[in-house]
Amino acid sequence: MVTDYRRVVQLILEELAAAGAVAPARCPCHGFTYECCPERVRGVLEAGATRLGLHAADGGDHGVASAIDHTLLKADATASEIDQLCREAAEWKFAAVCVNPTWVSRASGRLRGTSVGVCSVVGFPLGATTPDVKQYEARRAIFDGASEIDMVINVGALKSGDVRLVADDISAVVGACAQCGVLSKVILETALLTDEEKVTACTLAKAAGADFVKTSTGFGPGGATAADVALMRRVVGAQMGVKAAGGVRDLQQMKAMVAAGATRIGASAGVRIVQESRGEGAVSGKVGGY
Repeated sequence: MVTDYRRVVQLILEELAAAGAVAPARCPCHGFTYECCPERVRGVLEAGATRLGLHAADGGDHGVASAIDHTLLKADATASEIDQLCREAAEWKFAAVCVNPTWVSRASGRLRGTSVGVCSVVGFPLGATTPDVKQYEARRAIFDGASEIDMVINVGALKSGDVRLVADDISAVVGACAQCGVLSKVILETALLTDEEKVTACTLAKAAGADFVKTSTGFGPGGATAADVALMRRVVGAQMGVKAAGGVRDLQQMKAMVAAGATRIGASAGVRIVQESRGEGAVSGKVGGY
């Protein structure tokens, strides 16, 4: 993919200029949040928050479950735990399972014939590998049966101001996904970034044609926040998805993310969240921290 870097830089500058919305993250309260600054996220809500319902009588396509990636990414995950994850995903009709690359083939086999997708991660969790390696990793996961790829950006390059490398990094994976008809999600690791860097990363992901931007790996110093989701939604608009991941453990937290503009949630507590939405007594249903 040939990247017009001058256009990318121009887009970033336009977003930063429009973002007097970067400054709002430092409101007189304590942050850019729906609770303390509802007027500042009104545009975000209009752009995307209403695209997802949070009240489901069942786990069907329009329910809570269909917005959740049932996730197990811990290093010591076992084959039996992956099998359990897949059984739960099929039973509750989650959007996808999210697993490390080594488990993609197994998960794909377990979920064949169901509506549940298989998501895998690339450059995970640090994002510090080269674009060609990430592209190969994505292609291999797709070959093994992945229908969605969550890639971690080169955080160090972004913080160094190397926009060209970050653009190439994202484009390498997004291009491979597009060629194969697979969804691409770009993980920013927001807890490590300034608001300006978040705007830059979202703009680069949008310019590359990614399908989603995603907050976190779940392995960084912090997870998803409503403030970050709202900022990301404002930058990418209504055309892209926003995935909130890391620390979303109950229905109340999921509602906060959706209110801020998230259209997909990455969580290991998906069963508990869906049970809460149905008014049922929750069981653990958790097989891996995320």
